[in-house]
Amino acid sequence: MSKPVEPLVEIRGATVRFQGSTALTDVDFRMFPGEVHSLMGENGAGKSTLIRALTGALALDAGIIRLDGTRVRFATPADALRHGISTVYQEIDLLPNLSVAENIWLGREPRRFGGIDFPQMRRRTATVLDDLGVAIDPASPLGAHPLAIQQLVAIARAIATDVRILVLDEPTSSLDLDEVAELFRVIRKLKKRGVAILFVSHFLDQVYEICDRVTVLRGGRLVGEYLTTELLRIDLVEKMLGRSLPAHLASPPEAVEDDEVALLAAEGLTVGRGIVDADLRIGEGEVLGVAGLLGSGRTELARALSGVDRLDAGILRVEGTARTWRSPRQAIDLGIVYSSEDRRTEGIVGGLSVQDNITLAVQAQRGILRRMRRSRQRELAMSWIEALGIRPADPDLPAGILSGGNQQKVLLARMLALSPRVLVLDEPTRGIDVGAKVEIQKLVGEFADNGLSVVFISAELEEVLRVGHRVVILRGGRVVDSVATADLTVDSLLALVARPEDEE
Repeated sequence: MSKPVEPLVEIRGATVRFQGSTALTDVDFRMFPGEVHSLMGENGAGKSTLIRALTGALALDAGIIRLDGTRVRFATPADALRHGISTVYQEIDLLPNLSVAENIWLGREPRRFGGIDFPQMRRRTATVLDDLGVAIDPASPLGAHPLAIQQLVAIARAIATDVRILVLDEPTSSLDLDEVAELFRVIRKLKKRGVAILFVSHFLDQVYEICDRVTVLRGGRLVGEYLTTELLRIDLVEKMLGRSLPAHLASPPEAVEDDEVALLAAEGLTVGRGIVDADLRIGEGEVLGVAGLLGSGRTELARALSGVDRLDAGILRVEGTARTWRSPRQAIDLGIVYSSEDRRTEGIVGGLSVQDNITLAVQAQRGILRRMRRSRQRELAMSWIEALGIRPADPDLPAGILSGGNQQKVLLARMLALSPRVLVLDEPTRGIDVGAKVEIQKLVGEFADNGLSVVFISAELEEVLRVGHRVVILRGGRVVDSVATADLTVDSLLALVARPEDEE
């Protein structure tokens, strides 16, 4: 009888307290050699705290860590690194002005005659990159390479030492499908070498594609450890939330009745090279999903519909009447409002209060000479804070300190305060935890039930199917198909999105 495989690393009874509050309570966690493991939970569930304890960034108040069955205590991240635990963070912490080789060996450069031995450093780099199957020049500037290659260089830096446990924190957040596939190829290669990989991601489809096992945390406590092959996605979400999904999110919404005259229609829409001769229509109370690969024209379509970018050609119609809007202000006057995918720089004003963020667009529409009374601002802000469940429910807090999900709700409140007819939402759930995603998706469904039309753009195909009545497929700036979500699965939608143009 074969001996059972022992965990490579095991944490038992992990407890961490911060200023009187408990971030982790008696949590157990383990990883096996040659395993890809995911840590799942909402914001505040304790994921980051557990990872920081594993990587030596903070000490446990109670509990133990065992490596190869031997109890260890990491005083610093450098101490954890010496034990073979390395981390690649979401924000790539490399130097684009230095070469690939210099980035990989920064602080560990081989020396000769008192200086850096650049030929040896490049040879070592070539060996590490070749082992990963990455064919780039070690002497080339890192900044000359696309983000996906930079991500692989960050991993190469992490494994250039004797890595045994690799922590990947949201490694795919800025990658397209081809780049994700390349990253997953490297992960599988490391897995075959016996490296244990902790893959942290908000993308459920990626978790199920690459991970063998998942550990779920909620409120700083362990919910359970599961094999991904034995846990349905909807069950995983419900374990993270601690409650069942709303009924209308458990299955695709039924198609809305196709109005003879669309609320908003575009004919022959062309904007530079981003959108080419695109046609689409959206009915009253319809959620229109938009799916396409990175660079397919998703954001360009959103900006064209909302007046951010001017049209080079085409006609826009509102209830059948041709209209022209050359600015977001004119689009807003027609009831069309837009939320950018770049929430930090084109959405939330972090230094302003939640109240000021919510009332910002209404005040802009009124003009500088018609200032809103503070009492009216407070009344408006509080009504939307309550309606959308913004937490904390304090209108005077700076919006920048809220979680990503609550910041997105503040943006929704700002737009809804304008009494729009069409919401154009570009990646409204990017970078927020699963619980917040479900809340945003639920709100979108409620908006549609109340007659509001929504253009919903997302790179997550499962999400598009969950909230949309219909999906339009973008490829190369063109709308190539329009399909009811009830007639699609994630796999069939992926096939439509990724189909080569020469197969049209």
